[in-house]
Amino acid sequence: MPLVINDEYPKKLFREDGKRLDGRDKTELRPIKMEVGVVKNADGSAYLEWGNNKIFAAVYGPRDVHPHHLARPDKGILRVFYRMTTFSVFERKRPAPGRREKEISMIISDCLEPVLFLELYPGTSFEVFIEVIDADGGTRCASTTVAALALADAGVPMKSLVTSVACGKIDGELVVDLSGIEDKAGEADLPCAMTWFNNELSLLQFDGDMTLEEIDSSLDLATEALKKIYDMQVTALKKKYLDIQEGTAQPESNENGGEE
Repeated sequence: MPLVINDEYPKKLFREDGKRLDGRDKTELRPIKMEVGVVKNADGSAYLEWGNNKIFAAVYGPRDVHPHHLARPDKGILRVFYRMTTFSVFERKRPAPGRREKEISMIISDCLEPVLFLELYPGTSFEVFIEVIDADGGTRCASTTVAALALADAGVPMKSLVTSVACGKIDGELVVDLSGIEDKAGEADLPCAMTWFNNELSLLQFDGDMTLEEIDSSLDLATEALKKIYDMQVTALKKKYLDIQEGTAQPESNENGGEE
């Protein structure tokens, strides 16, 4: 990935061999790594590496709502706090949460709330804290994906997981999973998220220039990518419990060093 300084981006986002600048094909996802149960004092947690993005999510709840006037007598509430560390981007950001972080917090909350059975927890709240350690494009989609994992790890009743990815347009071509450079220098950005219990979109944003036909094609590309990411989410959740099962099944050693 070429170094970007002072917002000076390459004029072309495809190489001579037809590959993107990071070597990917048009429909290829960046490398993705997921793990759950990474924050020990949280009720549920997850960690995600997605390309150069590195993001933690921790879930706490159900617990009392503070301030109390935000509590609802008929259902629980979901509160999401998306934050970027000061060193997560090339130019140091201010520590205080900005307008963008507050907006993304609201967007992620709106994405996740439809899959939660909040009516089972009246008067309480679930709080999701998302910390972006390293950012390189698509953090709202990656954060939505890792937050859903953390909620599932917490054992919160859910209708399904939520999976998110961004498609876009660079150099006149439709691509999947925009990197940071492609997001800033490309022609269009289309983040979307899927709720799997009904196969419907819970997030659809658009910024840039696309025809209606290109938007339709982008959504088709996104659907295929979302299925792959969803399989990774399920695998990450299963791995935790398979590791627990294998750990409890291992024979214990007695005091003399032999197996009991």
